[in-house]
Amino acid sequence: MTAAVSASMRERTGRSLDEWVDLVRTEGPDPLDQKAVRAWLKEVHGVAQNTQWAIAFAVAESAGWSMPSVDQFTEALYAGPKAVLRPLHDAVVAHRQRERDDAEAQGRGTYIPVVRRTQFVAVAPGPRGSLRVGFRFRELVPDDVRLAPSKGFAQSTHWVHLPAGATTEDVASLEPLVAAAYGANG
Repeated sequence: MTAAVSASMRERTGRSLDEWVDLVRTEGPDPLDQKAVRAWLKEVHGVAQNTQWAIAFAVAESAGWSMPSVDQFTEALYAGPKAVLRPLHDAVVAHRQRERDDAEAQGRGTYIPVVRRTQFVAVAPGPRGSLRVGFRFRELVPDDVRLAPSKGFAQSTHWVHLPAGATTEDVASLEPLVAAAYGANG
């Protein structure tokens, strides 16, 4: 996304990515505070959301920050009492890797998305010790009693919550849902 946004940045904003980085470093907030940088870009310069993110990443990287790896994001999500959910998370992601080599897990601060051309599954700790698995269906929603409409979770249209005591067989039973979401997002 950053490369696509950066390629047309001068045309859309009047400045190149390097010019925005210089401006933020000389006139903006702390380059390592990406949230503050994005807010400043929006409030002071009216920069659109995706462009804010691209600039904030570039500014932070120029100040020495590096994006955490997927493993680092995952470790942070499942630290402490949520560690019991990690094997379920790993089973969901591993199942995706065995079946779909054109999809990849990516890192986010609050969930781990699985992306093909677009995101089709998202995994994160859920409420009351559950594992939340979100699915993005474009048109047809599979008939599965476990599915519920999601409420603003990571581009998901529907989700399933697996209890902490769920088994790898429970994860494997999600395969038809994963396959439907995968097919809808390629």
